[in-house]
Amino acid sequence: MISDLLLLIGISFSLGYTPGPNNAVASYSGFNFGFKKTIPLIMGVGFGYTVLVILINFVLISLFKTYPIIQEIIRILGTVFLIYLAYKIATATASNNEKKTNPVTFYDTFIFQFINPKGVMAATTLISKFVDQDNYISTSLMVIIVCCLTAFSSITAWTLLGKFLRKFATNNSFIKRFNYVMSGLILVCIIGFYI
Repeated sequence: MISDLLLLIGISFSLGYTPGPNNAVASYSGFNFGFKKTIPLIMGVGFGYTVLVILINFVLISLFKTYPIIQEIIRILGTVFLIYLAYKIATATASNNEKKTNPVTFYDTFIFQFINPKGVMAATTLISKFVDQDNYISTSLMVIIVCCLTAFSSITAWTLLGKFLRKFATNNSFIKRFNYVMSGLILVCIIGFYI
């Protein structure tokens, strides 16, 4: 059981901390708006991903196995949303104005978890591998708790990375380039969904 838990933590953290759309948006937000204004985004990802894992574990996993087309629809919807988000980030105005508002909200990131191909694939993989039918409740809780902790810790870490990088932003040109890089990272994530 301990070896399974350690393996689950290792895989979950490697999936959660590697670059992905949530992490790119968190860095963008931390960089442009600071940690405090990124808290709704962090909450949206953390709670949204946890709810996704719960739904997949108790309801959707058998549905995905019976109707694999659902995962393809999720991938397409996620792609469309990410292209839109990449556009919003790339065209965000570079400004040091403290009153600017974050275009990415709790609602955006909460709902996105259900059409985020990386998140859906990660949750499905972890549940398939670590939820044991003989110990269904205890192994389900183990996966849900680890996924929840991973979601909150990784999104917070990427937000802090963005906030840290802000120290090097000496002008609007640098800020604009950073936003382009984060937008590009989101587009690269999309390519990864199809290869």
